[in-house]
Amino acid sequence: MGWNSWNTFGCEINEQLIMDVADSLVSSGYLSAGYEYLVIDDGWQAMTRENGRLVPDPKKFPAGMRALADYVHSKGLKFGIYSCAGNKTCAGYPGSFGNEFIDAETFAEWGADFLKFDYCYFPDWADPKIAYQKMGQALRETNRPMCYSICEWGKNQPWKWARNTGAHMWRTTIDMVDKWDSVRWVGFDMQNGLSSYAGPQGWNDPDMLVVGLNNQGFVAEGGCTQHQYVSHFSLWCMLAAPLMIGADIRSIDNFSQRLLQHPDLVAINQDPLGIQANRIIDSWQNDMRRQIWVKPLANGDMAVGGFNLSDQPMLLELATGQLPLNPDGQYQIRRLTLDGSKNRRHSLVHGEQKVQLDAFECAIFLISKKD
Repeated sequence: MGWNSWNTFGCEINEQLIMDVADSLVSSGYLSAGYEYLVIDDGWQAMTRENGRLVPDPKKFPAGMRALADYVHSKGLKFGIYSCAGNKTCAGYPGSFGNEFIDAETFAEWGADFLKFDYCYFPDWADPKIAYQKMGQALRETNRPMCYSICEWGKNQPWKWARNTGAHMWRTTIDMVDKWDSVRWVGFDMQNGLSSYAGPQGWNDPDMLVVGLNNQGFVAEGGCTQHQYVSHFSLWCMLAAPLMIGADIRSIDNFSQRLLQHPDLVAINQDPLGIQANRIIDSWQNDMRRQIWVKPLANGDMAVGGFNLSDQPMLLELATGQLPLNPDGQYQIRRLTLDGSKNRRHSLVHGEQKVQLDAFECAIFLISKKD
């Protein structure tokens, strides 16, 4: 869980901005909610290396990366940096291809706790698995613990091999933008069937959150409605996906802040059992599409997400016989809502549970055995 500069700022980043975001992560409650990594994405670098090493742009980061990392650490946060497996980064700055060990050493000396490793300008003749393995080995040899995030866009099915590189998370798709069609495709269409590859110390990553962008920033492309943002965030929590905020938290709207810090949804995401939700229903009827996802939790409860992916209201019917429940068991069900107005338990009646959903709305339930 953390924050990344790319979605809002692209390469328009600087030292003061990162310090201000660090302050906001603490003062606005994000760190307390679990968002501990502050990751600087592409655009921090100078255009040329010095003595073989990557160096920060002196105009953007005059005090240097070590001083900035020290400031971030002083706030109780962890410091993240970006590089690329290719010859250049996506924005055209020096990449790490052939320089993995010296770059890993540099990042460790700066006090980095996280590396996002991208895939632009990767040589056609080279094997990406070997390149990502090489950087993983380089990071381990620094003896500094770092979260290793592979951003290979899912091109070579990294969920099947990335864990062996030492990576802790791996992108499963291309970049997502702040538009419902993009969120739907990346999340609801592309993540099913990947649950067996995720678990403690290694996670499928369907890209950074667009909650709170509201058609602003570098990946603005139409924006989403509140219901769409809730469905987006809820699915990422069900998927046990990394939660990396991309919005400008210094000026984010109150609704988005409350959603990102929703304690029950974050708890589902951070559940120690670490099981990614499976999609059990994806059905169409009269141009309306519904999905139901199920996620077992460590305490024996079950999180169930029902999603209306249509642009018109829907009566969602949840048949308890479709869920992995003991037919003779007695259960309670609790629907989670943002304001807590329906955040109460009632008996789960075997048969069908029905809930009215607006366009693009979701309903997230916690099902537990009765005491």
